[in-house]
Amino acid sequence: MMLAEADPEPDDEALVALARSGRRDAFARLVERHYDYIHRVAWRWAGNRTDADDIAQEACVRLARAIGQFRGQGAFTTWVYALTLNVARDHGRQQRRETARIAAWAAESAIAPGPEDDDPAERLWACVRTLPDRQREAVTLVYGVGLSHAGAADAMGLSEPSVSWHVHEARKRLKAMLAEAEEDER
Repeated sequence: MMLAEADPEPDDEALVALARSGRRDAFARLVERHYDYIHRVAWRWAGNRTDADDIAQEACVRLARAIGQFRGQGAFTTWVYALTLNVARDHGRQQRRETARIAAWAAESAIAPGPEDDDPAERLWACVRTLPDRQREAVTLVYGVGLSHAGAADAMGLSEPSVSWHVHEARKRLKAMLAEAEEDER
């Protein structure tokens, strides 16, 4: 039985139940409904379209494999965020290994790295990507995705004051990093 276009739009809970029972059309609707959110999280985490596309695609593959594990004890978007974040972390680790290999080769070959982006927003997000994971997650959720501190706390599995502290610490670090970069440019 297919979901008819004339049917009222089922909520996430109903779609998850149908998807868990093997309904591909329900799973497709879930992915369609949440893909922009997944991609936005991936974009803010990775900072470029290619990596964000890869992360979002892998997150959807993992979502298909793991949909049976979602028990509905929290918001579906919270679970999807955690899954996407795990994919992003895995991708980041893979990228760092690859970057280290390339840097080692470049050092041997005396190849200089390419020019950096002059976009101030991209420079800021590049700095965000160097923050410790919890600070990076909090900033990505609050400023990149637009969640409140309470929403970010729910997504991260932390208390709201903890998220506020991570955002505060991140802002201090970012301010120092940007000031240092500005001084280096002089």
